[in-house]
Amino acid sequence: MRSIVLAAFSAALLATKAQAATVAVSAERLVDPASGKVAEQPLVIITDGRVVSVGRQGDAVPAGATLVSLPGVTLLPGLIDTHVHLTSSPLFGGYTGYQFSDAFWTAIGARHARDTLQAGFTTVRNVGSAFYGDVGLREAIDGGFIPGPRIVTAAYSFGATGGHCDETYFPPSMAQKAPYNADSQDEARHSVRALRKYGAQVIKICATGGVFSRGSAPGAQQMTLEEMKVVADEAHMAGMKVAAHAHGAPGIKAAILAGVDTIEHASLVDDEGIKLAAQKGAWFGMDIYNTDYTQAEGKKNGVLEDNLQKDRDVAEIQRRNFAKSLKAGVGQIYSTDAGVYPHGDNAKQFAVMVRYGATPLQAIQAATVNAAQALGQERDVGRIAPGAYGDLIGVRGDPLSDVTVLERPVFVMKGGEVVRRP
Repeated sequence: MRSIVLAAFSAALLATKAQAATVAVSAERLVDPASGKVAEQPLVIITDGRVVSVGRQGDAVPAGATLVSLPGVTLLPGLIDTHVHLTSSPLFGGYTGYQFSDAFWTAIGARHARDTLQAGFTTVRNVGSAFYGDVGLREAIDGGFIPGPRIVTAAYSFGATGGHCDETYFPPSMAQKAPYNADSQDEARHSVRALRKYGAQVIKICATGGVFSRGSAPGAQQMTLEEMKVVADEAHMAGMKVAAHAHGAPGIKAAILAGVDTIEHASLVDDEGIKLAAQKGAWFGMDIYNTDYTQAEGKKNGVLEDNLQKDRDVAEIQRRNFAKSLKAGVGQIYSTDAGVYPHGDNAKQFAVMVRYGATPLQAIQAATVNAAQALGQERDVGRIAPGAYGDLIGVRGDPLSDVTVLERPVFVMKGGEVVRRP
């Protein structure tokens, strides 16, 4: 009975949204990330949550439209972060997180989702969440019960037994393990199918060791080429993309050869891996901001010294490899690992990207058109154009000359609904 009532309530909310009045948004200028062009005095018409037209102020406005006037504001498409962990918090590192119940993490994920949306990120890809917490958040957000961005969900990430995606903080007597470990091709295939069954929309694997796991060297490959190829083939057959956590050069190259769509971190990539990514069209999602936070706050939050040292060892190499891969033409997507640092601070990575060689436009493209293409959602998000969702952000200042203005959005709209205004 309860499920029937909830379903009816959700349907009523969706029906109300479907009947929403047309919205006309005017501003001082509009940045088109795809072309880099700036339109003066734009007028964006949105009906039923999607953009109908992009014109100029003075054009006809549909009768009955709600007018949103933003003088002095620059509009951009809603931003996209392709690597977040909404059900994780940087405030609890090492063993400190084990003081809470399992449901705690999904509960605080609701707060993190709201903070992320308020920061101007209207779409995120959640690449790892225990107990299907991200799936639950997506369902609650899509049903209109809580505010948050559009979420592309991976549910559990998985890899090899004892690898980065496994439970590595416990002794044998506690026998803790991740539920979707894959130590063979058959197990890898089953993990993809099971995750899809329970709500995963993208598959996330751990191809190498990691920084914030125990007994795991970031550069060490932990899944075989054959296992990763089975994952990619199975996911692609189901119409899903695959993301691979991969710090080390051998694991990065194996993941690309296996057909993985996005390489997360790519910290220790070598010249051969960069060339291979450019040839195969694999995207790099390099989280080059978060070490600023982890080195400043990690120890206080309980992160173990071994993990902090690995973070120090990798950080500058990763940033230099970002610059090198960008120059070589590897496609870059905006990928921050939010949850390692506070949710809502996602836009702080733009400045680091520019510091290491990206133009402001390239950094913005990583979080809009590139990210949308990597997600397979280029018709829906990452642009302000007819047919796309009415996802807009507004900033004061010129983001093409100063990307830090993206850290302070004054206006956020998701699907034609204002969620933040000046």
